[in-house]
Amino acid sequence: MPYHLFKCSECIPERKEHAVIKGPGETLADALPLGYLNTIPGTISERGCAYCGAKHVIGTPMKDVIHLSHGPVGCTYDTLQTKRYISDNDNFQIKYTFATDMKEKHIVFGAEKMLKQNIVEAFKAFPHIKAMTIYQTCASALIGDDINAIAAEVMEEMPGVDIFVCNSPGFGGPSQSGGHHKINIAWINQKVGTFEPEIKSDYVINYVGEYNIQGDQVVMDDYFKRMGIQVLSTFTGNGSYNDLRGMHRAHLNVLECARSAEYICNELRKRYGTPRLDIDGFGFGPLGASLRKVALFFGIEDRAKKIIEEETARWKPELDWYAARLKGKKVCLWPGGSKLWHWAHVIHDEMQVDVVSVYTKFGHQGDMEKGISRCEEGALAIDDPNELEGLEAMDMLEPDIIFTGKRPGEVAKKIRVPYLNAHAYHNGPWKGFEGWVRFARDIYNAVYSPIHELSKLDISKDEIPTDKGFVTRRMLSDANLPEEVRDSTEMRPYSGNFDCLAGYEDREYPYMKTQPAPGAAA
Repeated sequence: MPYHLFKCSECIPERKEHAVIKGPGETLADALPLGYLNTIPGTISERGCAYCGAKHVIGTPMKDVIHLSHGPVGCTYDTLQTKRYISDNDNFQIKYTFATDMKEKHIVFGAEKMLKQNIVEAFKAFPHIKAMTIYQTCASALIGDDINAIAAEVMEEMPGVDIFVCNSPGFGGPSQSGGHHKINIAWINQKVGTFEPEIKSDYVINYVGEYNIQGDQVVMDDYFKRMGIQVLSTFTGNGSYNDLRGMHRAHLNVLECARSAEYICNELRKRYGTPRLDIDGFGFGPLGASLRKVALFFGIEDRAKKIIEEETARWKPELDWYAARLKGKKVCLWPGGSKLWHWAHVIHDEMQVDVVSVYTKFGHQGDMEKGISRCEEGALAIDDPNELEGLEAMDMLEPDIIFTGKRPGEVAKKIRVPYLNAHAYHNGPWKGFEGWVRFARDIYNAVYSPIHELSKLDISKDEIPTDKGFVTRRMLSDANLPEEVRDSTEMRPYSGNFDCLAGYEDREYPYMKTQPAPGAAA
């Protein structure tokens, strides 16, 4: 597994140990990219900062909260466009963005007075919202504003409100992962155990590390309810402030994104004895295994088995339709976080695409270990790549598509490589059985886009064909398929609705009526 030094980074030889190529028969011990280290000066990293990890990844998905950044307005860029953490309260938390907008005069003379004024004005502007999270930025941390004291002062003057303070300035860690840790620990230190939730089932979980991207949490919540399991709180997608204060009453912590939220699970286990169980909501196989694991913990395996059988029978023929047409397509899996290893094996196994590269912007060594072990031989693994390295990698690997964020994705489009937004999705949700088919459909639509085919022509020098008529994706994807696959009556393309979440709120869940736990006295 040789280290790989990009030509564009030859002037920064330290970058060599941040990229490896997975060779045949090699183990992780042969070479593993260095990760979660301070960015090497001169590399122009695309990482997010610790503040970003605290606010934009974990804090903002809390739905009934005013999210106030104490710093320059530029820090508070995240809105519905960039983070699709939807909620069932009309997306309040991403429709409105709050910042104190610190200027040079505040750096010189302090900004505590302005902060208090902003807090009061925000609560008065939205009187139905009774909770606030205040995020420290580099600017407010450097001048030493006492945010905790101001928050306590406001809560004393306005008894009906509650304020959570997250001291996670941008320089608080090598990357946004440092902010994940800080907000996890701050939440359990300040808020967990300060609210008593209503228990509605004999089986109660916290769903941790789930951010409800385009409705992922809604889909998974439906599976749990169908098994009779109450999701006491979701940390933090579509999560309620008070429910999250009551996390200590759950029987089990079900963890999805280990990179962003394992810290609070571990603390809940130490302080309250709540066990932790890691799951995976992506892919038929991993999702089925995850539902069975949760059900096994509560002794209700038959309920999970029924859901898996029903959902697989409904959606597997559609997944197979796309897999037959995506077979052998090359993908660069560049999502930045835990999707590196959530997806690396299952998109190959269930969609037949070949993973030719994996990378992480803020992951730790453990993320790379899992990602590299699950991808194919010959794959290029990169830690904290910059734009030039990304361009060089795509030129070398010639992928058919990449899964990544908006910044590297838009760069890829300029060199005629389609991308899917791995952070906020294109047409999600992508979790769940139907969601996984929607993901496959989005890959198919991108790879076989007739518009993308046109983009490969350079009108300044290429001869433009005039004898070709209208072309569809189906014409492109089916041209070389065997007849039995092309004309199969068993497989079919996606048949779900554009809004696949419509009607979820009206569903009934018979098992959610409180029942005696197995073995309990009648």
